[in-house]
Amino acid sequence: MAQPTPSATLDPIDLDAARRRLATPDRLSEFFRPRSIALVGASDSSGWARFVVDSLRTAGFTGALRPVHPKRPTAFDLPTVPSLRALDEPVDLAYVFAPTHAVEGVLDDAAAAGVRNAVVLASGYGDGGGEEGRALERRLVEQAVARDITLLGPNCLGFVNAAGSVAPFGLGIVPPLRRGPVGIVLQSGALTSNVLAFARAHQVGISLLTSMGNEAVITTADVVEHLIADDDCEVIGLFLESVRDAPRFTALAAAALAAGKPIVALKVGRTEAGQRTALAHTGAVAGDDAVVDAAFRQYGVIRVGSLEELLVTAGLMGSGQAPRGRRMGVVTASGGACDIIADRSTDEGVEIVEFAPGTTDALRAVLPPFAAAQNPLDVTGVILADRGSAQAGLGDVALNAVVDDPGVDFVFHMLALPAAEPPDPSVIEQRVTAVAATSARSRIPVVNFTATCTDLSPYAQSLLDRHGLHALGGIEFGLTAIGHALRWHETRQHPPAVGEGRQQSHLHVPTRPGAGFADARATDGPWSEARGRELLAAAGVPLVPAELVTDADAAVAAAQRFGCPVALKVCSADIAHKSDIGGVALGASGADEVRAAFGRVLAAGRAATSAIDGVLVSPMRPPATELFVGVTVDPSFGPVLAVGLGGVFIEVLHDVALRLLPVDAGQVRRMLGELRGAAVLAGARGTRPADLDRVAEVVAQVAAAAAGLGPALQTLEINPLRVDGGDVEALDVLVVTGGM
Repeated sequence: MAQPTPSATLDPIDLDAARRRLATPDRLSEFFRPRSIALVGASDSSGWARFVVDSLRTAGFTGALRPVHPKRPTAFDLPTVPSLRALDEPVDLAYVFAPTHAVEGVLDDAAAAGVRNAVVLASGYGDGGGEEGRALERRLVEQAVARDITLLGPNCLGFVNAAGSVAPFGLGIVPPLRRGPVGIVLQSGALTSNVLAFARAHQVGISLLTSMGNEAVITTADVVEHLIADDDCEVIGLFLESVRDAPRFTALAAAALAAGKPIVALKVGRTEAGQRTALAHTGAVAGDDAVVDAAFRQYGVIRVGSLEELLVTAGLMGSGQAPRGRRMGVVTASGGACDIIADRSTDEGVEIVEFAPGTTDALRAVLPPFAAAQNPLDVTGVILADRGSAQAGLGDVALNAVVDDPGVDFVFHMLALPAAEPPDPSVIEQRVTAVAATSARSRIPVVNFTATCTDLSPYAQSLLDRHGLHALGGIEFGLTAIGHALRWHETRQHPPAVGEGRQQSHLHVPTRPGAGFADARATDGPWSEARGRELLAAAGVPLVPAELVTDADAAVAAAQRFGCPVALKVCSADIAHKSDIGGVALGASGADEVRAAFGRVLAAGRAATSAIDGVLVSPMRPPATELFVGVTVDPSFGPVLAVGLGGVFIEVLHDVALRLLPVDAGQVRRMLGELRGAAVLAGARGTRPADLDRVAEVVAQVAAAAAGLGPALQTLEINPLRVDGGDVEALDVLVVTGGM
């Protein structure tokens, strides 16, 4: 068979397209389910090889295992062959232990032997080899493309496919390997064992777990795309040091949201020190963390702060018991737990509702006299200390009563699980059986949790598994996971605007570009305010009236037409911040004041630059609510809309909401609700309540105008956007383009 054309002459774009053909969902479905594996460079003295062999056994791999070594006649009690070329038939996957300098030769052997898939353990490529390492990694990609080999790594430990009972993985796996609905992708190899250990101890089943190494051929985005299509995966967990291809990532996040597969991501590098560490480790570009956070929220990616939070949240999302409504009923056997839950539920926006009268009556009939029939419910320690109460089903009756309450959307239910099988397991068996029966008949989710995030004993896990139950690890992680689940379901109800996949370009150009996409190419730097106003006006954005004048008489005439008092501002592309140089005069009334103001602002402008277009004259407006609206371009995610309250809110408190473009008015409306100062828009200090729908419509028009500038866009800013009820006007405009 003819070899594919070598790719040494391909430019980076063509090479990436060729690489992508090696990592399609169909290719990865084959890659992650090998039926036969060759261990290249394996020997009895190799710790890496020993780990892989043990991991395969733990996973229950029953396929063919072929060790390859040029000198050793056997490895792990199996006969070796000297190279892949000596195999009597191709294997599905080669796990390559060979040192860096020998990898290229192994891949040539693989191609000659008909082997299409490889995991490469060796390091020294782009992960720390400097320019030489980066060049070596590019050659590796070119070779993989030319030889049609799908490659995971280099600098990679491999993967664990629990659903497929195969784990070519270079660290030990403590049995048993728990199978389940969660697919996990890690941009860190060493953490995989920790993730597996926590998942096993907290009843979180894994479908696929893979470390990524340098992502030379298979990338994190490729695996996410595979998991979206994989029927064994219902939830996707990510540990990210960087988002390497932001437009593709957001497109995949939108696809996962539409498919009903939550993505739960731990993205590190929030601080400057964290970014330096991530960059040093991966050599990838990390976007500003506030933009990353906004992008994740917009596309339904659940961002978490720890591995524990990731796994507990993924466990809830894959349990089938994730809540969709915010009205919570609570059943515990601890007053202290009720207090903690009450505080944390407020943090997560979860409402602890009053029980209906029928629920209260049913509870009073069974609770001890000293117990309060209220939400959150403490059935008291009687259920734990008094065997008669436990056997009589006090907890079961209470749970059933709360489950049937018509005003409750889900029940947060505490389970006390033993650290080991008790001498007489009948009581706990009866209790768990009853909980399972209630959950099965319930119209709403019953979310079970343990009081703290302690490991579940093998007996407790077996007990839960036999009854089809899942328990979240602790109150803190449990309520955090519930908050994540609720926000994810709400995002699904309001998915990203049409076209937000942005696979082709991170800059969306609307069908009506308005005033100046073409001539924006000729501008490198700030625009004059008059020209910026033309752009916004063409996009339908309302502006305070203004007239550009070049002499004092024209200024007086404009002021008479508008009606005094008026504001005068020098207009020049060279002066972005006019007030800083004295180029603004406010409240001028009468011809003499207007003439004097005109002279002052014009002189201030001429002192700064000779390129003066004139002076803008505008009517003064009475005080009202002021917003900041701006669009800037993030190097990873592209154009980003920022909306915040003006004045101290934006300058000191940094109270701002962010979204990637494009956005629609509905998205903007939700942004306004996210502001800490959102109550100001409802009317404060004598201002009229804002018409939020009108505000959202105008801000969406501003965003469309910015996007219409295409790749020339650097910044478009309105500060302030004046809001007085339904009257919305842009007062000051700044546009900066260039760098195309």
